[in-house]
Amino acid sequence: MSEPDIIIVGAGPGGLAAAIAASRTGLKVEVIEQRHAPGGAIYRQPVDGVEPVPQAAAAKRRWQSLSTRFAESGVPVRTHSVFLGIDGDGTFLIDDRDRGKLDRLQPRGVIIATGAVEKVYPRPGWHLAGVSTVGGLQVMMKETGRAPQGRILLAGGGPLLIAVAAQMARLGNPPVAIVEAGDPAKELAAGLQILVSPGLFAEAFSYLRTVYRHGVPWLRGHRLVSIKREGQDLAAVIEDRKGSRRRILADRIGLHDGIRPNDFGMPPETTANRAAPFVIHAGDCREALGAVAAEADGERAGRMMAGLLAHGRREINELEELVARNRRSQAVLARIFAPVQSGSLLDGLTDETILCRCEGRNVGDLRQLCSRPDPLTGREIKHNGRFAMGACQGRFCAANTAALMARLRPDIPAPAPGDLIGRRWPARPVSIGTLVGVPPHAEGQDEVLR
Repeated sequence: MSEPDIIIVGAGPGGLAAAIAASRTGLKVEVIEQRHAPGGAIYRQPVDGVEPVPQAAAAKRRWQSLSTRFAESGVPVRTHSVFLGIDGDGTFLIDDRDRGKLDRLQPRGVIIATGAVEKVYPRPGWHLAGVSTVGGLQVMMKETGRAPQGRILLAGGGPLLIAVAAQMARLGNPPVAIVEAGDPAKELAAGLQILVSPGLFAEAFSYLRTVYRHGVPWLRGHRLVSIKREGQDLAAVIEDRKGSRRRILADRIGLHDGIRPNDFGMPPETTANRAAPFVIHAGDCREALGAVAAEADGERAGRMMAGLLAHGRREINELEELVARNRRSQAVLARIFAPVQSGSLLDGLTDETILCRCEGRNVGDLRQLCSRPDPLTGREIKHNGRFAMGACQGRFCAANTAALMARLRPDIPAPAPGDLIGRRWPARPVSIGTLVGVPPHAEGQDEVLR
């Protein structure tokens, strides 16, 4: 079988839209997806035999339209397969986890559409069992069709808290409270600007109506500052805008402090070097703007890649304008949900607060390294203190560690998260067994491990 002209990494809205657009030119396209089915995080599909989680009407229509158009395109999807990276000779590497083998392909173009990941700021106790991300709770609901059991507290900031609370309520177990750092109800003028995006407004109104109908407390202008284990309970300490504190007991806590592009270890965009595959980023991994913008940006990337490979120009102006319009909408949402309290949660963390959950490294460990008279770089902090050295390779701790380093040593240039993470192949962890079993790409070619 001939290799595809274009490989698309990720079967969310950006990846599917890119596949549809690129396939219209007659190029051979294939999608790589690490989950069991297309959809990405926003349109996560349930496991077999499970009813989908109730969604807002606008989101349901978007997915029905996109999935129908993708099915009609005939583009194949390789599921349970993880993109590892692009090797020095332009070889595209895939960990096929159904077969336990590493495949090596040489496409002419690669579109990366790996979506976004959640931001979570460290708090004392955020590493305890029973504490997860809000997005993690949402994925569990979408895949199982059931709400998480027990008393669930959602805390942090942003519209995802309301959406997940509404979905939990519709599944029969509303959260005990939503702890929101901002105060959207007071940003009336900014809120009215959402009316220019009717679909977004209707979706938000639907979630808010569900939350209020189920009597879920919405603690606006509050923030969760610490978590402790008290017997079988998790005790969350909540601080209001005046500095007063109270405790809320829960069985599980979901944290969410926004989203950012999932660009760790991503090959850079390349549209000029014909000795290697063209690489284009698409959707939330390029700029985290939500599902509507991701779909438009995916189509932009698909048209661009088709133009590069077919030596023609593809019109993308209207798609860039749609992305820009969604960028403005997201800016409005950021203003509406901006934290009320001044100062960062990183200020005033105790030495015992865990920063790197994988390696168990805490604020005190970082403070000690930063107190040296000869300041360490981000890379030296990584190797001397094992920050960002664990299984997640810095996906959750690098940004927080770099930000805290800047606070501890304001006398030196502030490090960037990339200083701790680095840019190296592979982009994702791969088992030794998979690497050992990889066949040569061609007769006489060296093995990957050599």
